[in-house]
Amino acid sequence: MAARRDFWQHPTASKRAQYRNAFAPATIRGQYLNGAPAMAVGPDGYTLDIAYTRTAGYAERQLDLIYDYQTNVRLYPRFQEYIRQHQPRLLAVWGKNDASFIYPGALAFRRDAPRAKVVLLDTGHFALESHAGTIAQLIKEYFTGEQ
Repeated sequence: MAARRDFWQHPTASKRAQYRNAFAPATIRGQYLNGAPAMAVGPDGYTLDIAYTRTAGYAERQLDLIYDYQTNVRLYPRFQEYIRQHQPRLLAVWGKNDASFIYPGALAFRRDAPRAKVVLLDTGHFALESHAGTIAQLIKEYFTGEQ
């Protein structure tokens, strides 16, 4: 995170270029497969994502998003205050093996919303790829009470 913060505070072309490795086919496949159960993720999602990397302007748009993520981080205190004040029903379904958004981030919701339901699934970053049915059922049960 220190390198990302440095990039946000001092956005040079060379620092921006360091994030281009995120668009390599092996990196994209890894985002889908790392941490997921063996044979649980089909190739459709990552193959499509890899194909998108070949479209005009893709890398620049993605690099802009990486740079702009600082806006989310800056707004975290406002999001957290909203949750503390309004106590919305909160369901956080997370891949416990996600290397990008580590599972303590999901558990942290409970600090602001003690009644939040946090479910950690045995998967990685793209939990829907391996657990779509489970996640759909969790949403249905949590927000409608239907089983």
